[in-house]
This record gives sequence, C-alpha cells and structure tokens, in this order.
Amino acid sequence: MRVLLVGAGGVGTAVTRIAARRDFLTRMVVADYDLARAEAAVAALGDGEERFSTRRVDASDEAAVRRLLVEEGCDVLLNATDPRFVMPLFNSALAAGVHYLDMAMSLSVPHPTAPYEQCGVKLGDEQFALAEAWESADRLALVGMGVEPGLSDVFARYAADELFDEIEELGVRDGADLTVDGYDFAPSFNIWTTIEECLNPPVVYEEGRGWFTTAPFSEPEVFVFPEGIGPVECVNVEHEEVLLMPRWLDARRVTFKYGLGDDFITKLKTLHELGLDSTAKVTVPGADGPVQVSPRDVVAACLPDPATLGDRMKGKTCAGTWVKGTKDGSPREVYLYHVVDNEWTMREYGSQAVVWQTALNPVVALELIATGAWKASGVLGPEALPPRPFLDLLDVYGSPWGLREER
Repeated sequence: MRVLLVGAGGVGTAVTRIAARRDFLTRMVVADYDLARAEAAVAALGDGEERFSTRRVDASDEAAVRRLLVEEGCDVLLNATDPRFVMPLFNSALAAGVHYLDMAMSLSVPHPTAPYEQCGVKLGDEQFALAEAWESADRLALVGMGVEPGLSDVFARYAADELFDEIEELGVRDGADLTVDGYDFAPSFNIWTTIEECLNPPVVYEEGRGWFTTAPFSEPEVFVFPEGIGPVECVNVEHEEVLLMPRWLDARRVTFKYGLGDDFITKLKTLHELGLDSTAKVTVPGADGPVQVSPRDVVAACLPDPATLGDRMKGKTCAGTWVKGTKDGSPREVYLYHVVDNEWTMREYGSQAVVWQTALNPVVALELIATGAWKASGVLGPEALPPRPFLDLLDVYGSPWGLREER
C-alpha cells in the first residue's frame, strides 16, 4: 500500500513511527506545509527506513494535493491535519480516485437562532453529502478513524454485534490523569481542535427525537476510569461519534462526555468571553503595517506544541465506550476501553500518549484495508465495518483493549 500522509505534527509523526514497524506499507509520502517538519518526522525513523519520503504541500490546495497523489501513485490519503482542511483533502482524494481516511470530520456550524436546542450544519454533513460520488467511484472514505472518534465507534459496533440484544445508551467517555510539569495550561492535543469541539454546542441523539444540541459543558457526571485513573467529572462535548453511531447502530440514546476538569473549562470559557476562540481574522499592528490574524491561531501559537510535551507528561489517558442495555432478557452495562501510559509510549515510540493513541488507530485501519479485511465503498464511519478484525489487530500491535462489566 502506498500512502500519502498529509500533516506531520504530533499525530502525523506518531503515525510514521507506528507504521514503520508494519510490513503492509510499501511507501508513505509524508507531506506538510512546513517541509522541515515532514523531514524531521522521517529522519527520526533512521537511515535504514527507505519506505518513507517527504514532500511539501498546502493542504488547502486541492489541485496540488491531487497532483501529488497521482505523481506518487498513492492508494490512499491519510489526513492528519486539523479539521479546517478536511474538505479540500477529502475532495482531492475523490478527484484522484484514491481511498481516504481522517480522524476528525468536516466542521459544524451552529444553528443561527437556536444553537443550544437545534443542530445547524452537523459534523460530517459536507462529507456525507458526497457519499454517492464515493460509491460511484468504488472508493472508501473512512471518516472519524482516530481513537475518539474511531476506536470508540469500533467498540460500539462490537457491543451491538456480540454483547447486547438491545442498547439503551451508547456513551463515549474520555478521561485521563495526565499532568504536564512546568505549565499551568498546556493542552495535550491540538488547541485549535480542542476549542472547536469544547465550545461548540454539544450534540445528543435520542430515538424519536433525532439529533439536538445542549449548552457546552452540560450534564456533568463523575465517571470512574480503569487502571488507576479513577473518578473524573465528564461533561457533554461536541464530537463525531454522536453523529456517526446512529447511522449504523440501533440505540435509544448516544452521548459523548469528556473529562476536562474545572480549571480547563474555566480557561476555555475565558477564551470565549474574550473572543479569543474566534477564527474570524482581526486587524492588528505589525512591523510593516497592519496585519490580519485569527485570535484562535494566536492562542495556538502562544501555547506549547503538544507533540513536544511528552518528556514533561506523566500519567495515563483512557478512551472508551460505555454501553447500557439488555442481553438475553437481563440488564447489562459494560465499558469497553483503551488505556495508554505516557511513560510507555515515550519509551517505546518517543511520542506522548494522547497523540500516539490517536495515531495508532488509522494505521490499524490502513492495514485492514491493505489486506482486504475491510473492504467497502462510500463515506463510512468505523461502525459500518466488522469490529473483530480491528480489535484482534490492535492486540497484535501490542496495545490491547479492555472490557469492564459495570453490573
């Protein structure tokens, strides 16, 4: 399989380190707007790794990305950029006639008059609008194939197939006990994406009502995470699973809750109150005259790159899907989860836990596509495909998953 990886940040770099250990890959072209960043990712693999090469590309330039795909003879485009570039890369892959994977879907737009009650443009709507074109091209666009969304959706499909007869609620729950030495505020993931998903109106799905929205950080609950992480308060956050799972799975309710912590929530609210979460450009003085900048880009530039925090991070991160329903006429409740220890990922891969956990899953998916274990066309979420091959291969990669009976 020949892969074009667009984006050589923390997640993209972790992708190269994971993929380099697997033999399904014949070529990976690592492309980034900053060529030096792509070159650094490949150089870290060592002189003996000849399957990886680098190119410079602007992810917003559809024609340039399409040409690169054709020139390099790629079979698939793996998008490791932030969600702003989903649609140009998605369109480029379709135009070039190759498969496509991403870890975050096309952006939402809140409802203009009732943002905390009704959905406007939902996450992924732009991509699903082109589903027929992908089916006609006999190519697969596998969307939301990170850890959350991604592995969480695989867990949901596995639960529906093998663990439950009826599902009352699918609830993705994400929590961690990670700390970063030397920083009062240092998000472990891309702050641009974090602001987007945390400050947008969260979406909930209910059978008979469909998708609707609530206020940010609503419905707080304390969820006890496994493997020593313990209790963490989780709140509603906008996330792709809620938009994906109901398309293929029967559940009376679908939610996503994230363990953010009071301090993190307070800082995000302050950014919003000051307008520093905005992507609309403002004019500021510059050395050579006025320049236009996005406040959110300024915030991102002022914070440390999450990919560089691994040596300062301690603790574990947990992604998982809590499922409540019935099996053989009896109530059942389980939590399917994946825990990653930052000490282990730094020692084994040189990548911090959060970006490594995100990067692992698209590489597993690429291998399943390469071997034919996952074969489909159209715009699909992970829950549209058989879960067992994925979970079995996850074990082979040395990062097993767990299942906890809640009652």
